[in-house]
Amino acid sequence: MGRRSPYPEEFRKDAVALYRAAAGKRTYAAVAADLGITAESLRTWVRKDEAQGVPGRRDTGGEAEELARLRAENARLLKAEKGVAPRARDPSPGGRVFRSGGEVSPRRWDFISDNRADFGVKRICRVLGVSRAGYRHLATGQARAERQAEEKRTVAEIRAIHAEHDGAYGAPRVHAELRARGWRINRKRVTRLMRVNHIVGRHLRKKKRTTIADKAAPPVPDLVMRDFTADTLNTRWCGDITYIAVGTTWLYLATVIDICSRRVVGWSMADHMRTSLVTDAIEMAVAARCGRVDGVVFHTDRGAQYNAASFADVCRRHGIRRSMGRIGSSYDNALAESFFQGLKRELLHGRRWTSKAQTRLEVFRWLSYYNRRRRHSALGYLTPAEFEQQLITSRTLSLAA
Repeated sequence: MGRRSPYPEEFRKDAVALYRAAAGKRTYAAVAADLGITAESLRTWVRKDEAQGVPGRRDTGGEAEELARLRAENARLLKAEKGVAPRARDPSPGGRVFRSGGEVSPRRWDFISDNRADFGVKRICRVLGVSRAGYRHLATGQARAERQAEEKRTVAEIRAIHAEHDGAYGAPRVHAELRARGWRINRKRVTRLMRVNHIVGRHLRKKKRTTIADKAAPPVPDLVMRDFTADTLNTRWCGDITYIAVGTTWLYLATVIDICSRRVVGWSMADHMRTSLVTDAIEMAVAARCGRVDGVVFHTDRGAQYNAASFADVCRRHGIRRSMGRIGSSYDNALAESFFQGLKRELLHGRRWTSKAQTRLEVFRWLSYYNRRRRHSALGYLTPAEFEQQLITSRTLSLAA
């Protein structure tokens, strides 16, 4: 009998659906990297799902990867310019590219610019018999043209980052991404260029209330008291439930967030708000942290799901300490509320889905993107995965020292 997978069944199914949605355009390794798992794990899940769905069907993952590689190579060759594609012949002698006597001769203006520091513009212009006014006009025009060209390159890079993150990034995160890519640029300049070129991040609509308190439930203390900080991982978590419109019905999402790294360590989606929605999310979080969660404080609102006896039993079994804010106070669970605002602003705003399967896939994709690629302002514009890796590395080095 094989070893039981540490990943919940819901996560495995969504991962398989995400790989299949790529339709051969992405490899196992590429999809697995976004999810923070190994390519072999994803390949195994796909094989098992195919074996269960179509008895006797062989896995075609290797063929899909090869097909994706060939398609990418074909696209690259189609984009290549004529005369510079792989194994193409060099331009013929006498053509427009190489022609005898067609070299550009050095210009006097370049000579003046190169030697102005040693001899001065006035002396060089007198010796060469040229006008100083003409040189200054040309130099000023060249500088202006260079600045315009550089600004166009910057705007193009900003547009690329904005599109890469589905139009969700505003100036702060675009600036952080530019700096991470090696650009030396001021944040105010990024703000100005985005405003002038009408590049805008997404804004949020009014929210809908989903918390229904259970007044008959036994009291649970507030162990956080609006202090949403933590120095180490797995000391404080928070979570909540939100709704997602799917046609005329709803899909509900429950989350578990590590307050230290802002990483979503557990989540669950369903078309109901029964207690299993939140217990499945906490079980996934426990599995993601390899069961080392004894003593973790899990802070939520006072919704009926979090007050249920079955949820209390799950927390007790894993050694998780429950914490709850006051009724009707969103500030008492501000971090979870802020996370859902980002989700709705960046993924849901302005979009309408009619398929629950497609909605699950898009939310699953965004959660994976949030953990591994989305820069977070509270983390110095690192991603949650990068922040956790830096934290683990620094702790390891300090222990070794």
